[in-house]
Amino acid sequence: MERFTKLTAPTENGCVLWVGCLNSRGYGCFRYGGVTVLAHRWAYEHIGGRDIPPGLTIDHLCREKRCVNPAHLEPVTGAVNTWRGTVGARGNACWRGHPFTAASEYVRPGGKRECRICRAARQREHYRQRL
Repeated sequence: MERFTKLTAPTENGCVLWVGCLNSRGYGCFRYGGVTVLAHRWAYEHIGGRDIPPGLTIDHLCREKRCVNPAHLEPVTGAVNTWRGTVGARGNACWRGHPFTAASEYVRPGGKRECRICRAARQREHYRQRL
């Protein structure tokens, strides 16, 4: 436990950030019992004192991959975790915060939603670079 806490740093917003090794996807990891484990999963089980039910993944409610605060972690299905990461975390808005409405949303072939405001800005910048 002491080794784990030495590799964390509390923040003002309540997150406890992992400052040790990160894997290729940006999640904290370390060796425990001879195997590499994800820091947030270990924290949920060992600090939070709760088991992760089979088939569920851990969702960071704070949207910070390095957070190991058990209060910011929740076991959910993969589908819920994906939805929260793409749409649910922002509500019904683009990544820059522009709200999706019938007038501001562009649906690309294949179903991916795009913000018309951001799309227009990218197109203007692309045009300027061509001049």
